[in-house]
Amino acid sequence: MKNRNTTETDVAARAARFEIYLVATPGIEDLVCAEARTAGFATAKVVEGGISFEGTWADVWRANLLLRTPTRVLARLGSFPVSHLAQLDKKASAFAWAKTLERGTPFRVEATCRKSKIYHSGAAAQRVAGAISEAIEAPLNDTAAVTIMARIEKNICTLSIDTSGESLHKRGHKEAIGKAPMRETLAAAFLRASGYTGHEPVLDPMCGSGTFVLEAAEIAMGLAPGRDREFAFEHFKSFDPVAWQALKLSRKANVVGARFYGYDRDAGAIAMSKANADRAGVLQLCSFQHQPIGTLEPPDGPPGLVIINPPYGARIGNKKPLHNLHAALGEKLKAFSGWRIGLITTDEAFVKSTGLPFEAPSAWINHGGLRIRLYLTKAL
Repeated sequence: MKNRNTTETDVAARAARFEIYLVATPGIEDLVCAEARTAGFATAKVVEGGISFEGTWADVWRANLLLRTPTRVLARLGSFPVSHLAQLDKKASAFAWAKTLERGTPFRVEATCRKSKIYHSGAAAQRVAGAISEAIEAPLNDTAAVTIMARIEKNICTLSIDTSGESLHKRGHKEAIGKAPMRETLAAAFLRASGYTGHEPVLDPMCGSGTFVLEAAEIAMGLAPGRDREFAFEHFKSFDPVAWQALKLSRKANVVGARFYGYDRDAGAIAMSKANADRAGVLQLCSFQHQPIGTLEPPDGPPGLVIINPPYGARIGNKKPLHNLHAALGEKLKAFSGWRIGLITTDEAFVKSTGLPFEAPSAWINHGGLRIRLYLTKAL
């Protein structure tokens, strides 16, 4: 990161307000919007494909640091009508790119075209890239940390800059993962949908690499999900490393009384979970045990939330073993008096196999090419 002297122009740029857009996994937009409002982004509203609100660059930093459910945070740079490539070239060149990006900053461009006279996304990306490269004397690089997004829809071009960089589910702690892991952003959304606020124990009897357990413990401690990773906005001209460090240091961890439990029949999964929890700084709150569903019992202490993401059987012709698994799981969970049960699945038939009193499910959510939803009980 380059060190620069702060000018009045820099201060004014940081104070300017613009549209901030949170990209959301389809199906959880309402949950992302609710989290954004709880975090102080009071004007957040659901729009096509995500959530929108107005803010400053400081709000961009805070959204990336604090929000658990969005996929990424975009800053809207502007939009304009466009009907041919020469016009796109001219209007993209008119943007004040040097106010956003340092000279020489490598960048890349992603373009999409839909229902527009400009239909070739590669050509559109090339024109926008040329305008930026000329303005800031910077190289185009397919692996650059800075990404400009051009969306041309119904002959309107919207230019945005990705302020996150890597997807926000990459917290920087979960180096070890198992097969078909639940993304942290989606796990956080399911915890929110289950009514979890950080004040009760959480147990995952099929924890894999520990995603639900880690997310629940971090929420309880009040840890910011982006505390240990880097972001694309650190390469922007508006970035203030001193203010950013102060923002991160302003977060103080809570004293937590609840415990968080992760069990799995795979000893390797338990080893992964422990290592991930240690990197996240929450291992002291977690109990991981190598055990099968057949030995599942309620832990000592107050009731809370059991949340489970069992195998879906999407590639299994004979689903009888999975029905048997859900039936066995249901029998064991009937002993969890006072606990709520959250079950994530693709198939309502598996839910019925548990014999548990689940209420109406959530909306369908896209996950790894599958459509899944959350089923939740009241306290048993």
